[in-house]
Amino acid sequence: MTEQSSVTGAFRARPFIDRPTPITAGTVRQKPSGMPFERYLPFGAVDLPDRTWPNTVIGKAPRWLSTDLRDGNQALIDPMSPARKRKMFDLLVSMGYKEIEVGFPSSGATDFDFVRSLIEQDAIPEDVTISVLTQAREDLIERTVESLLGAPRATVHLYNATSPLFRRVVFKGSREDIKQIAVDGTRLVMEYAEKLLGEETVFGYQYSPEIFIDTELDFALEVCEGVMDVWQPAEGREIILNLPTTVERSTPNVYADKIEWMSRNLSRRQFVALSTHPHNDRGTGVASAELAVMAGADRVEGCLFGQGERTGNLDLVNVGMNLFSQGVDPMIDFSNIDEIRRTYEYCNQMNVPERHPYAGDLVYTSFSGSHQDAIKKGFDALEADAKAAGVPVGEYTWGVPYLPIDPKDVGRSYEAVIRVNSQSGKGGIAYVLKNDHKLDLPRRMQIEFSKIIQAKTDAEGGEVTPADIWAVFQDEYLPTPENPWGRIALREQQSLTTEDGRDALSVQALLDGAEVELTGSGNGPVSAFTNALAGIGVDVRVLDYAEHALSEGGDAQAAAYVECAVDGQVLWGVGIDANTVRASLKAIISAVNRSGRR
Repeated sequence: MTEQSSVTGAFRARPFIDRPTPITAGTVRQKPSGMPFERYLPFGAVDLPDRTWPNTVIGKAPRWLSTDLRDGNQALIDPMSPARKRKMFDLLVSMGYKEIEVGFPSSGATDFDFVRSLIEQDAIPEDVTISVLTQAREDLIERTVESLLGAPRATVHLYNATSPLFRRVVFKGSREDIKQIAVDGTRLVMEYAEKLLGEETVFGYQYSPEIFIDTELDFALEVCEGVMDVWQPAEGREIILNLPTTVERSTPNVYADKIEWMSRNLSRRQFVALSTHPHNDRGTGVASAELAVMAGADRVEGCLFGQGERTGNLDLVNVGMNLFSQGVDPMIDFSNIDEIRRTYEYCNQMNVPERHPYAGDLVYTSFSGSHQDAIKKGFDALEADAKAAGVPVGEYTWGVPYLPIDPKDVGRSYEAVIRVNSQSGKGGIAYVLKNDHKLDLPRRMQIEFSKIIQAKTDAEGGEVTPADIWAVFQDEYLPTPENPWGRIALREQQSLTTEDGRDALSVQALLDGAEVELTGSGNGPVSAFTNALAGIGVDVRVLDYAEHALSEGGDAQAAAYVECAVDGQVLWGVGIDANTVRASLKAIISAVNRSGRR
């Protein structure tokens, strides 16, 4: 097996051993894909046997920089208008971002004018630092620094590519040539900042060895040290060294090794804000950022929802919410995630996918029956545990199957946590009824009603909405004025206890449209009513009974559920009334009426 050298184009042996997969009974062999995989080089490992990052736990949020207005904006088919840029900037400020890269002022009038508008309109809070990007050319650096006149806090971010491929193909320069670009650019930034900016501006500097992920570590260190020799970081004079996976090509663990190696070997480390800027070309940008922080990175750059060129930048929402889900304050407010998403979509004219972590329409939704059942039980257990602990549910330690966080913590309701289709089971349907209508169905009734919904989904296909479920439930168990059905309707009832301790019951009812009085006696109202029904030829036996309040207070209603054997059919009935006895009688009538519809 061979691979192509990036320098000569020749093929050479791959530096790893192919281990055959053990063959056992029933094993199916994978067939070669036929794709030209030999053209691509495996990414080398870092010689760091004493790496420490795998044992690190992230216990606090890193510093954040949003580059939505620069790196994110430059990747749009239709870049943001000034109005959309301003709306995005205001959103980022409101969320709590303290470092925001606002543009590439030397690229043209649009970005330059936007930076000026933020400053001249006094739109930048005193504790927010704006950052602007520039290449290492004197005319571009001068124009970039000019854009910052009067800014309260500002950083110039200078970059140049340092990887072997760029040195050979793009710049056709030596390592020393590339290092000199970075050193000279840093000196020019300092000269123009001193010349143009007044004391009202707290000025900072950031340098990125672009394509760091593909740059030899010793050379990346050499360039960063040369830049620091010019900047002279010290107490109160930090330098930001940003180490980007400009095109993500390695597994996240290799990037973490590179970050730890740099963190160990940089001089003046205590004055360096070591920054990470992952992209998502391999789909592991979030993992790269998290492992980089574990490996010593102090700062993370990215965009909301991963906006950016190709597969995008690091997703700041994903990383921040990952911290939140582990009990770490991200120091960024995601509590109204739908508003954040709406603003993002307006500003970028891009959609957030339905399955996007934490913010997509379907990420807190389960269709699977087993998942829905576990979620319902989880909510029930959470309520019981919180009550036993004497604290509100919203303050109790979260723990519900299939939900990594409480949707309410990001401004979502529970309405869409469970949605019903042909894959759903009793748990999901029961959850919808409990969440939307406070009806806590007994388990056997859940099974009965789920079969009714299943028949509907099998016949019609697609999703059954909560409104659909409620309409079917009413039609099946609770006749309404708009949909009256059944032989019997309850009017009034009276009961009294006889001398022998039995209950005597008198019920005014409609029977097949005619007013009748039903009377009976028994060892309780339910027993008395079944005896009364026997008097009109209806054979009813109550097999199970449950009830609960639907709300609190003096005007609270009760729900009653009865499982009945009616003329040989086993059916559930439901009754809802402010009076628990009437609710019970309505439930029996519900079962009897349902038997006539079969």
